[in-house]
Amino acid sequence: MPWSIIFIICGEENLSFFITFEGIEGCGKTTQIELLATFFQKIHRPYLLTREPGGSPLGRRIREILLTPHNGGIEPLAEYFLYAADRVQHLREVILPALRRGEVVLCDRYFDATMAYQGYGRGLDLKWLEAIHRWAMENVTPHLTYLLDLPVEVGLQRALTRMGQTALREDRFEREALDFHRRVREGYLSLARQDPQRFIVLDGMRDPLSLHQEVLAHLPPEMRRHDL
Repeated sequence: MPWSIIFIICGEENLSFFITFEGIEGCGKTTQIELLATFFQKIHRPYLLTREPGGSPLGRRIREILLTPHNGGIEPLAEYFLYAADRVQHLREVILPALRRGEVVLCDRYFDATMAYQGYGRGLDLKWLEAIHRWAMENVTPHLTYLLDLPVEVGLQRALTRMGQTALREDRFEREALDFHRRVREGYLSLARQDPQRFIVLDGMRDPLSLHQEVLAHLPPEMRRHDL
């Protein structure tokens, strides 16, 4: 069951909610999570926008190690433990406090990314990854996960174009072989099939504003209220 907190504050029920966005490189998830954050801002619903890796001060240092291309020789197991260290710090320092405050947490990637990239992509044992998550991350599971899906060739071209427009070099994964990205994509789709109540699979080929409307349509009604 998804982990959740319900608080009673000043006689009113305050429901925290944990939403994640997932997908391969260039799928458009960052655009969609930012559009959803803008929506919550407009309706005055308290929210936290965060990401993995890099959602905490320590995590930002780990992100640099994980995503910069000059660290291309990281072993899969070492890569996983870096992500796990980032997530433990992120969870305890950022995500759980926000949920306890009754906020909506919007996270750009979470544990499903580990399953897709380090599990299906790198070949680490999926049951072992799940066991570590249950123990170290208290099995904190999103209430809702949006998976933006599209062909890997399209996503990689988008991602490389984006990288060419910025001085920031975080393209270690973009440099991986097509077969790796195909395994990641299939891993994500497999995870979605295993948990259809949590995952909403969206067509990442659609234009951003149409996708945003679909994201809103799948929110629980209480998340769309303007009278909060």
